[in-house]
Amino acid sequence: MTADAMKILDFEKQNALRDLIKQRSFQVGAEMKLASGRVSNFYFNMKPTMMHPEGARLIGTLILDVISDTDATWVGGLEMGAVPIAAAVAAVSSVEGRPVNAFFVRKAAKAHGTKSLIEGLAKNESLSGQRVVVVEDVTTTGGSALKAVEMLKGQGCEIPMVVTVVDREEGAREAFEQAGLTFVSLLKASDFSE
Repeated sequence: MTADAMKILDFEKQNALRDLIKQRSFQVGAEMKLASGRVSNFYFNMKPTMMHPEGARLIGTLILDVISDTDATWVGGLEMGAVPIAAAVAAVSSVEGRPVNAFFVRKAAKAHGTKSLIEGLAKNESLSGQRVVVVEDVTTTGGSALKAVEMLKGQGCEIPMVVTVVDREEGAREAFEQAGLTFVSLLKASDFSE
């Protein structure tokens, strides 16, 4: 995390989020296959935290604070992990009087309905020319977020930042730097090794 992002984070909320993740989402023991294809003996199943009232509030508040200087008008990312995060940020942004819209990118277009790859936009809305922050729950190599970034740039979006709840510290930061993207994590895997 950059020094600027460190100043933005509310450490009391950050610690509360870490404690909630430890309680609800962090697992150590049996090896599990990650989305990146890697195998690990520790795993973050973030859905129980993201879908918890306090977890959603903490994630939404912390991310809204981190992105406050980006002038982003939209926040979202690749389904499924980004969906509850984007919704939480949008809800908190309304309460805080700093509205940011939410969307998500499908991995594949639906075969019915609008057949859209990007969901959350009204009939005449477009992300073209918009400042969009990409979010995800857990980042290992950055591959999922980079897919979303590539698709969004293809739609004419400007991506000022990528934010993850937990960085597994396995190459994502370097991948984002190489792609010229600012990357911020609310927490890192090393925060759970205590």
